[in-house]
Formats: sequence, structure tokens, C-alpha cells
Amino acid sequence: MTQTDATAAAASVQGPVLVTGGTGKTGRRVVARLRELGVETRAASRSGETPFDWADPTTWQAALAGVTAVYITPLDASPSPTPAFVEQAVASGVRRLVLLSARGVDVPGYFGAAHEVGGPHGEGERAVRASGVAWTILRPGWFSQNFSEGVFLDGVRDGELALPTGDGRAAFIDADDIADVAVAALTEDGHAGEEYGLSGPRALGIADVLDEIAKETGKRAAYVPVDASAFRAGLVADQGFTDQEAGLWTDALEPITTSREAPVLDGVRRALGREPRDFADFVREAAARGVWG
Repeated sequence: MTQTDATAAAASVQGPVLVTGGTGKTGRRVVARLRELGVETRAASRSGETPFDWADPTTWQAALAGVTAVYITPLDASPSPTPAFVEQAVASGVRRLVLLSARGVDVPGYFGAAHEVGGPHGEGERAVRASGVAWTILRPGWFSQNFSEGVFLDGVRDGELALPTGDGRAAFIDADDIADVAVAALTEDGHAGEEYGLSGPRALGIADVLDEIAKETGKRAAYVPVDASAFRAGLVADQGFTDQEAGLWTDALEPITTSREAPVLDGVRRALGREPRDFADFVREAAARGVWG
């Protein structure tokens, strides 16, 4: 679809679009793209222009008033508040839902044997499917932006990234691609009932990632593989994590460790008719902005 076609499609959207998590990694990108297309958009978050708090349902109704479509970036908590929110959204007149879920939520053992299939993301998926309105589910893997504005940034800047991921690999997905797919699903026809698995075009190990960053910046951070139990203990002793938080964070890395994140998925191509951005392109752009100093 050309920019002209996209603008025309967006112009057909009746009523404002609500973006929950409107200041987050994908949410703020979705907001920017929708507004560039001339779509009335509400950026909702606890600190954003439209007050919204997943933990406070009394904030939901005002955010939903008059809205026809919603991009849902759910709270990762159990039980999930997403089903109650979806019910309220539909009752308020919302006719289209686009849910940010996660890669592997439907795969037994994806996040380790101790984790149930689906979890809070699965609750959200079931809710939008049963909503009675048009829905689209996005299932991205690990974001490229975790190295530029997320959990791995400090390690890259400090020159050492210690993780329990061994020689595992992942096809990291650019958050800009996720936003492009979300906007297409919010503004165009043809995406209802689709589940888009989203990944980058190739798999990289953590050492490969740091090599890509070094090529652009001239500064090389070392990858230090560590034992999972030692990593978890370090989170508690050095960073103030609770045992539960440390366990969840360690388990979240399991799909990289096992290379379950390595297979390349076709969601970007199916949704947008183009290939996803390569990790090297992401690095080049981030480096030009001085992200890593």
C-alpha cells in the first residue's frame, strides 16, 4: 500500500482510536503513525494525555468514550484485566480491537516447563476472539529496541552484557515494524481475524548483536554468558529484585537461550507486503541518534 492509499484508508476510520500504553515502545510509535495519517488518536497511559491505568478500571470509561478502535498493550499480570476491558470497550461501541500479545503464548513449554500455556496474554487473546467485533492479534518476539531503550541498554553502554542465554539466537523484531502492522490493522480492511507472528528477517546470538553495534559505533561490549541460577541470584543481590521477579525475568530469557525465538516468522510480510527491517538497519539508525554514546 502506498502512502496515498494508507492516508485514504485512515481517512475512512470513523471516530477516534485509543492507544493504551501510548507512551510505551510500540504505543508511542502507533500514536505517531496514526496522527501522521490524520487519524484522531488518544494516547492513553498513567502519565499520558489521556489518563488510563490498568489497575484502576474507573479510568477506562472516559478513555473509551466515542472510540471505535483500540490498540491494546496489556498489563502482564494474572489475572489479566484485559477481558474486563474488552467487555467494557465493546459495550462502549468499539468495533475493532488490535491486541499486542507475545510470540509463543500458544506453545507448550515455550517459556519453560513451569509456565502454563498462554498466561495473561492467552487470557487477552481469548477475550478479543470472543468479543464479537473485528480483532487482530500481534505476536512479536524480543524487540530490537531492548538494546537501545530497554533492559539491555545499560549493559551495552557499560561494555559488558551478562546474560544466561548461552549460544541461543533470536530473530529480533523492530518495534517500528510492530507499529506499522498495528496501524494497518487499525485502519485498513483485510486484517480481521488474523494472528500475525512477528520477527525480524534473521536470527542472531547476543554476541552477534554486539558485533553489529560495534561495527557502527566502534565501541565493543563483551557478551558474558552466565549460569541461569547465578544470573537470578545476581538480580536479587545486586539489583533489588524479589525472588519472584528474578525468576520471571530469567524465565523470560528462556526462548532466546533455547533458540525458540530463532525461526523467522512471516507476519510482517503477510500484513504489509514487505520484509521486516533487518537488525543492521535498526542499529544504523540508533547509532546515528547517538543511543550508545
